[in-house]
Amino acid sequence: MAKYRPRPLTGHVARDGAVMRRRAANFYREVSRRRTVRAFSARSVPRAVIEKCVLSAGSAPSGANMQPWHFTVVSAPAVKRRIRLAAEKEEREFYDGRAPKAWLKALQPLGTDANKPYLETAPYLIVVFQRGYDIDAAGQRIKQYYVTESVGIATGILLTALNHAGLATLTHTPSPMGFLRTLLGRPANERAAMIVVAGYPARHAKVPDIERKKLTDIASFIE
Repeated sequence: MAKYRPRPLTGHVARDGAVMRRRAANFYREVSRRRTVRAFSARSVPRAVIEKCVLSAGSAPSGANMQPWHFTVVSAPAVKRRIRLAAEKEEREFYDGRAPKAWLKALQPLGTDANKPYLETAPYLIVVFQRGYDIDAAGQRIKQYYVTESVGIATGILLTALNHAGLATLTHTPSPMGFLRTLLGRPANERAAMIVVAGYPARHAKVPDIERKKLTDIASFIE
């Protein structure tokens, strides 16, 4: 195992209070405009944009720096078609019987159903995999730590990076998702966490009329 050697912190820029407040406010204005979109344009997106967004996701902190994630970026139409067909099969079974009534009631205001055309229309599907363990040169398993938390943080950064670049996104979690590992040829120590759909919104795109909770509803300050 490689030995970690401390090195001086570089890259951090210290700013005064006024600058920090302005930057924080500007960032909030930008990220608060992010909405989940279910109608995408087929307009192409430069691969370089997606690459930088994935690299941003890969900068996330992780348990013991294990970086237990893999991002499979799919743009091939035939593969997107296969993902859509497999996902819709699982979704039909979900909506027609597997889903608890309370869950379906919670989804009702969002207008979702088993049809997922955006899985083909959007130029990119980014399938996020989480790795439960690694294999060393001797074939022994290497435990990963805080896998779900680490991958969740990385996915949040991915969504924010895509939004910052000017793209619309959707997180899709067909249940179960085991077909994605098989379809995309990923190893047995990985399992799919979600599909991030990325692209430009369609001209006719609409989103549910919802509100986000206020600061007082989501945070408490102990001073």
